[in-house]
Amino acid sequence: MGTGHYFWAIFYFTSLCSASLANNAKINFREKEKKVLDQILGAGKYDARIRPSGINGTDGPAVVRVNIFVRSISKIDDVTMEYSVQLTFREQWTDERLKFDDIQGRLKYLTLTEANRVWMPDLFFSNEKEGHFHNIIMPNVYIRIFPNGSVLYSIRISLTLACPMNLKLYPLDRQICSLRMASYGWTTNDLVFLWKEGDPVQVVKNLHLPRFTLEKFLTDYCNSKTNTGEYSCLKVDLLFKREFSYYLIQIYIPCCMLVIVSWVSFWLDQGAVPARVSLGVTTLLTMATQTSGINASLPPVSYTKAIDVWTGVCLTFVFGALLEFALVNYASRSGLNKANMHKENMKKKRRDLEQASLDAASDLLDTDSNATFAMASQYSRGAGLQKPLVRHPGDPLALEKLRQCEVHMQPPKRPSCCKTWLSKFPTRSKRIDVISRITFPLVFALFNLVYWSTYLFREEEDE
Repeated sequence: MGTGHYFWAIFYFTSLCSASLANNAKINFREKEKKVLDQILGAGKYDARIRPSGINGTDGPAVVRVNIFVRSISKIDDVTMEYSVQLTFREQWTDERLKFDDIQGRLKYLTLTEANRVWMPDLFFSNEKEGHFHNIIMPNVYIRIFPNGSVLYSIRISLTLACPMNLKLYPLDRQICSLRMASYGWTTNDLVFLWKEGDPVQVVKNLHLPRFTLEKFLTDYCNSKTNTGEYSCLKVDLLFKREFSYYLIQIYIPCCMLVIVSWVSFWLDQGAVPARVSLGVTTLLTMATQTSGINASLPPVSYTKAIDVWTGVCLTFVFGALLEFALVNYASRSGLNKANMHKENMKKKRRDLEQASLDAASDLLDTDSNATFAMASQYSRGAGLQKPLVRHPGDPLALEKLRQCEVHMQPPKRPSCCKTWLSKFPTRSKRIDVISRITFPLVFALFNLVYWSTYLFREEEDE
């Protein structure tokens, strides 16, 4: 009997254990989640209008920790000074009214898709221009409630944000675009935003931008005070560096080529008027079109940009090459007129000299005949003496010989190298072309040296 009772007791205990295990295995945890949600969010049990209590159930402000994940940055617009970003925005806070039994760790968290079921922070993006949620295929939002009352809110949003830019160094500039988040109605006495500890901002790997590079980002606080109170604010500054290679290929090199092409007219013959005029006008119009195209992609600002200095100087060089031809043409016509006048003057002087020579010869013949007649008379009278023939001081032949002697006595001046080299070119117009061939490239090279030294140095200072 004792042995039989012992056997039946063991059998009964084993059956109870098996039944208990079978019942546990058949528990529907989805039903448990429903019961827990009805228990903590049921009618009359939770009021979403009341904010959670402070830390450790105190009456202090509710603390909300924020972190974001930047998924993409689609564009940075210089004209409208804005940028578009898509991000996953997350908030986490503790609401002790939402604590529940996790059934020995089997319920890790509860998931909701309706944000109006629980209290939500009234956060807004202060520098937002446009924004929208993503609802394909379902709304990209969820709320997780953990057993200790912690709430995690996550949503995917796309924003177009204002980004005031300083374009003085454009296109060698860096821009700081901010993302500002603040409380709209709750003051710091009721709600405080904090960055999540440890990597509060994450950026997707291999982030590609058309004309910028994201160098780094910084998180900070930007609490604002108004006449209604002080409001908690968070901000993240995104530092973008403009890619210069695009502008080097599209702007700087073409402008240099246009300036150099305008110098070709210095090597053309000064008589090739159609060729030189068409070359100068074509390069000038092309440079003006290039400048207007650059300004069309930028906002009208009151200060001078680095690209304005470059295009302005290049346009001045092209215009100067056109003016140089006008000067050459004027010098050529002036030199031709002077040459004709010089020929006429030489012919006139030659005729005057010939006439003066004839007059002097006739006077000399008359003087010699008179002197001969006087000598003969004296000889016939028996005077026995002859007076010497003396030329009068005002005689033109004597003055001419004296002037030639003075010229030959003066020491010769050594001409300078530049004058010696320029003397190889007979006309003044040709000399202007030759001087322009050297002056224009040297001045443009000097401008490049000053330009790049100044703006690259200022870029390093800003960095």
